[in-house]
Amino acid sequence: MAITFSSYWVSRQAVRSAIVDQELPLAASNIYAEIQKDFVRHVQLASTMANNTFLRDWMLHGERDVAALTKYLREVKGRYGAFTSFVVSERTANYYTGEGILKKISPQEPRDRWYYRVRGMQVPYEISDDPDMAHKDAMTIFINYRMHDPQGHYLGVAGVGITFDAVHRIVADYQKRYQRTVYFVDAQGRMVLADANNRNAPQQTNLSDRPGLARQLSTILAGKSGSYDYHYANRHYLLNVHYIPELQWYLFVEKDESEALSSVHRALYVNLLICSVVMVVVLSLAHLIVKHYQRNMELLATTDELTGLLNRRAFFLVMERHMVNYQRDAKPFCLLLIDIDHFKTINDRYGHDVGDQVLRLVAELLRNSLRRSDIAVRWGGEEFLVFLQGCEIADAMQMADALRLAVEQASLKVGDLNIQLTLSVGVSGYADDESTDACIQRADMALYEAKKTGRNRVCSA
Repeated sequence: MAITFSSYWVSRQAVRSAIVDQELPLAASNIYAEIQKDFVRHVQLASTMANNTFLRDWMLHGERDVAALTKYLREVKGRYGAFTSFVVSERTANYYTGEGILKKISPQEPRDRWYYRVRGMQVPYEISDDPDMAHKDAMTIFINYRMHDPQGHYLGVAGVGITFDAVHRIVADYQKRYQRTVYFVDAQGRMVLADANNRNAPQQTNLSDRPGLARQLSTILAGKSGSYDYHYANRHYLLNVHYIPELQWYLFVEKDESEALSSVHRALYVNLLICSVVMVVVLSLAHLIVKHYQRNMELLATTDELTGLLNRRAFFLVMERHMVNYQRDAKPFCLLLIDIDHFKTINDRYGHDVGDQVLRLVAELLRNSLRRSDIAVRWGGEEFLVFLQGCEIADAMQMADALRLAVEQASLKVGDLNIQLTLSVGVSGYADDESTDACIQRADMALYEAKKTGRNRVCSA
């Protein structure tokens, strides 16, 4: 009996800890990733519309070609799966949809109050639920994004809408897949979205009316994210909260502890063999989780966080393996050492954020231009190293010049400015009697020669 009750107590605590520390946070993280796909992309779409050059220019030039705008709105709606897309002009008060001019808004019209609310906001956008006049007053979640011209003058509102039915189906799908009660709460503690068919979801619209949870609500909303528990109706609930800044909502993922522990209650009356099996399962899951995090740590240790390319440490690990293969099959290979010309000037003139964008742009061009067998590495600062497998020096020179030309023809847009980029490239082919460091050093000497002779060129060593 002592062993049985001890096993029950340990199992009960272990399951509760697993739910609090692993299951609920992991479910919240997975659902947040789903939200990035299902919800936040609509916020990003509204932001893209509000900052779209065509749309701003169309409004600044008198809103003359309505057909062009309606075509644009139809394409946005069709391409990105929005229920509706719209633009409201401050100058003309026209409400445009993919079907044309829906109406003129008016301060005297109660159903147009949302527009004047958005016009007076200090934040760039809001998420609201309203009936959609363009679709027979279907209840819709709107993302209303403020528009401004390049001088900061207010132009109106652009945005998209998602039907409530579609959102409810998404929430129900989350619950079905993750076997958790899922609902969304705004900054005032009001439940804005839940699955109406889930009997475990709170029935109170305002969570301050739910005993047990009400006492912690202000702490939960102030803390943004974390794990909590509370009692309600003789049940103990475990809760994980995750703040979604793009939606300005809180994601609540909840589990009834008594349901989670039902199997443990039954295990109280079984023999020690069953307890041992449960312990083995728990340890196996813990082992898998540790291995999962270990793989993530290895990835972080070998990848450059800014560009997503391999880092210097990973390159030398790859080269160690390659040199072992080279002893058996001496296929030629070359190295490209690449430097972004005048990168310090870009950082000094436009700031480090723009410098980071330049590095990411060059990294993306490298990924798109290289063969699948080639390896691009963030070597340090504004330098990149490219490993070209099975490549002679003449072919490497051609590939290097193609990379240089691709970057020269690309540009980075910063506000109203286009930043032109050029590269200097040093190329070296591996010689049988040298080390990897020596080959890199020769590429570095070639790079120095390219920079010395005027930059934006390719030299070999």
